[in-house]
Amino acid sequence: MKLAVVGGGSTYTPELIDGFARLRDTLPISELVLIDPAAERLELIGGLARRIFAKQGHPGLITTTSDLDAGVADADAVLLQLRIGGQAARLQDETWPLECGCVGQETTGAGGLAKALRTVPVVLDIAERVRRSNPDAWIIDFTNPVGIVTRALLQAGHKAVGLCNVAIGFQRRFAAMLDLTPADIHLDHVGLNHLTWELGVRKGGPEGENLLPQLLARHGQAIADDLHLPRAVLDRLGVVPSYYLRYFYAHDEVVRELGTKPSRAAEVAAMEKELLGLYGDPALDEKPELLAKRGGAFYSEAAVDLAASLLGDGGSAVQVVNTLNNGTLPFLPDDAVVEVQARVDRTGPSPLAVPRLDPLYAGLIAHVTAYEDLALDAALRGGRERVFKALLAHPLVGQFDLAEGLTDRLLAHNKEHLAWA
Repeated sequence: MKLAVVGGGSTYTPELIDGFARLRDTLPISELVLIDPAAERLELIGGLARRIFAKQGHPGLITTTSDLDAGVADADAVLLQLRIGGQAARLQDETWPLECGCVGQETTGAGGLAKALRTVPVVLDIAERVRRSNPDAWIIDFTNPVGIVTRALLQAGHKAVGLCNVAIGFQRRFAAMLDLTPADIHLDHVGLNHLTWELGVRKGGPEGENLLPQLLARHGQAIADDLHLPRAVLDRLGVVPSYYLRYFYAHDEVVRELGTKPSRAAEVAAMEKELLGLYGDPALDEKPELLAKRGGAFYSEAAVDLAASLLGDGGSAVQVVNTLNNGTLPFLPDDAVVEVQARVDRTGPSPLAVPRLDPLYAGLIAHVTAYEDLALDAALRGGRERVFKALLAHPLVGQFDLAEGLTDRLLAHNKEHLAWA
């Protein structure tokens, strides 16, 4: 089995390598190719990756290349983990929206739109090159904004599944709180990428006992603290929102906070510099503890589980993925991309049935889906007016003057990445 990682020079990659090494019985990789144009970073991370495999006794071959076409040739699956423009672009995404009094964040709001505009054309070019040489390969997208990027891939006819680590993070956290194994926990996880709610926490499977009321009664304050939301929000909703919902439920508070502290991009850039220094140590043969602060917790486990189901021997497993709606949420178009539990096998994901959603959640999902429609149109066809309309449609913008000011700033800060600008 051959896997290729596009963006293999990311500081995330050792997390992925560690999972591949530990879980080799689940996903028996014979060859892993790390692909990245940043040759110096790729050399550092490739060396560490080989040492991690060697320490854990993994027999697989790890190679590195800057040649995308050569790297993806004959791959059974291609993982995408890209950041177009690097941390410098992320810093801008987190900064200029604040000038208009809007949240500055890399996947939510105006910053998320900027990232989509930069990313979608690049990902589609990569996917087309994969398809030309290797049409049977699965594309697993971890590149944000995952929902919009995955929709672009599926709309273009690619064999693609989107992946996020929010659900697996909740699964691991809730299992520890309930003194259960992660395999015992099934989440009623519903929504769009970075706009999801845990409507149930079930023991043993989709039909199991719902332990969510018990979980909130015993651990509601700890969960609320993790989400940086008041405990009363969880108690009144009776569900656990993704931490990205804080940008909606406490938008103005978040904007005030972001204006008084260093940006996350600046923190990550400093962390990446330190990580790359660690990765260059020839004695290092495991992922360093600092990597846990970088983000992407449990990404490797989620990626292994998904790849194993897509490439396995005919079995299936239930996992949270980003995939076509196809009636799962009846108030959305079939070609929308939703993030839900699905049964995954070699044919791809088949979403599980979702109960009728409360309008409190369905309304916001529908609103953000409409924004994503317009965002994808802007990413595919360009044009200032399309960018403006996407921003005007976003529930965190929604005002003419705000959308105008944000459009001007987005275009000014992203000219080098937008061919049409």
